[in-house]
Amino acid sequence: MSITTLDATYLSMTIDTTTHDAAAGRRGPADHAIRQQIIDAADAHFARFGYGKTTVADLAKAVGFSKAYIYKFFESKQAIGEAICAQCLDKIMSAAFASAAEARTPTEKFRKLFSTITAKSTELLFQEKLLYDLAANSATENWPSALAYLQRVEAALREIILLGREAGEFERKTPIDETCSAIMLAMQPFMHPLLLEFNLDGLPETQTMVINMILRSLAP
Repeated sequence: MSITTLDATYLSMTIDTTTHDAAAGRRGPADHAIRQQIIDAADAHFARFGYGKTTVADLAKAVGFSKAYIYKFFESKQAIGEAICAQCLDKIMSAAFASAAEARTPTEKFRKLFSTITAKSTELLFQEKLLYDLAANSATENWPSALAYLQRVEAALREIILLGREAGEFERKTPIDETCSAIMLAMQPFMHPLLLEFNLDGLPETQTMVINMILRSLAP
């Protein structure tokens, strides 16, 4: 399989891998205008008041529905938070995939994938702090949306590593699962919401140092 073909395959496969687990706690039809109306209202409410200080009653008042009606679409406040978190994470991943797709070599795709994830996550931190706190909460409590996000990152990483091995840029001896798991662990300080917040002062230099070290270890 050529690099171009594999590249197209990984992009289409990964972007279409929507977080099915993010649907946990949802009720009613999958496509429903009211569901999105609730999500949009909750998004605005969480951005203004924070996830912790918002109740389902607050959301019901903001949307103009009863609590009982909201519960027809979501079984809990967390389920609504899951939907919003999935939207935020999907935007980050879409930007990262697009950036990686523009790069010509597997090495550059690797750099683009992780640098864009960090840049977009940092942007969310400064522009939408309360929504960023929601993402941090989801990561800390291992919500399905956060776990699915990490799975998507690792899936994209795996395909980039395979591209690099096919192109002769990366070594082939280490088992692919071990390689991907180790890289994901090494990149956590620049991906996990809570860890990223404590590593802002060193960006982008510290991330570049870690990426350079990983790429050296991947050399054939």
